Amino acid sequence: MTLATPYYLVDKSILLKNLEKISYLRQRSGVKCLLALKCFATWSVFDLMAEHMDGTTSSSLFEVRLGREKFAGETHAYSVAYADDEIDEVLANSDKIIFNSIGQLTRFADKSATHVRGLRVNPQISYSSFIIADPARPYSRLGEWDVERIDTVIDQISGFMFHCNCENADFDSFSDILDTIEERFGHLMERLDWISLGGGIHFTGEGYPLDALADRLRAFGERYGVTVYLEPGEAAVTKSTTLEVTVLDTLNNGKDLAIVDSSIEAHMLDLLIYRESAKLHPNAGAHEYMVCGKSCLAGDIFGEFRFETELKPGDRISIADAAGYTMVKKNWFNGVRMPSIAVRQLDGRVELMRQFTFDDYVASLS
Repeated sequence: MTLATPYYLVDKSILLKNLEKISYLRQRSGVKCLLALKCFATWSVFDLMAEHMDGTTSSSLFEVRLGREKFAGETHAYSVAYADDEIDEVLANSDKIIFNSIGQLTRFADKSATHVRGLRVNPQISYSSFIIADPARPYSRLGEWDVERIDTVIDQISGFMFHCNCENADFDSFSDILDTIEERFGHLMERLDWISLGGGIHFTGEGYPLDALADRLRAFGERYGVTVYLEPGEAAVTKSTTLEVTVLDTLNNGKDLAIVDSSIEAHMLDLLIYRESAKLHPNAGAHEYMVCGKSCLAGDIFGEFRFETELKPGDRISIADAAGYTMVKKNWFNGVRMPSIAVRQLDGRVELMRQFTFDDYVASLS
């Protein structure tokens, strides 16, 4: 099937490989795994994901509702702060609610009295290569850290959520962070029923010691008598999706440039935020091009890549690893056509799931 670019193409066969690792981890360790909707919320593949995961976790009311309506299993609600006019709907659509602060827990104590409640705890240690994504950064607003203050509300909750890893592919560093959590909060965790260790653990990557992680998690859960949750986002969808684009123009301004019908600011925003290059495979050949987006932003650049032949208008390029934090962040900057969403089914068929139009652009404004 030939589709008009740009479009995101989710390949279920690759997605399934990640999900099978998640299922293996669940079976060996006893942990439960929840999809982090903040990273990936393409609900047209939730049917497959729900076969290998235990539910979803959220960062907002709309994500809570999406998890409840589109994904089988548990629905965990978390937000940095809930508003008065949304708390009732959050509670109605979730199995657990995790408050970011003691202040929020206290404020909504009466409304949530019959709900399963947790508290986000900040161990003041983390794994992150970027200060912007570091939950343990100085003056972080993400979670409570004072052990004595947490102890005063421990009887009002049944679980903790620790989220302190970001793209952590190093098992030893994860284990060290867990050691610190146990040292500081172990006496409190013994009084709880469940612990979420958050996401950002890249355990589906090639070469990751999955058995070591499983055994560490099982021992942790047994030591404190708690159900352990993980919240994979990127780990669930890594390498499963491409952004398919078309070359519109080529020029040379000291380097060979290729302009494509997409934009990093509009369609792969994290490349801009973290100043990273996109990924292209095989990225080999005699011809090097800087691949650029079509927006007016001067720095709208996917990266520099090598190709077997010279590029020309009409050529197609597949931007690799385009699942996490892409579709959930896409926007209408410059009015650039928003990529469609397509799925390659397990039988090889490519199915167009959603196409965005001028009417969608107009409806997003007023």
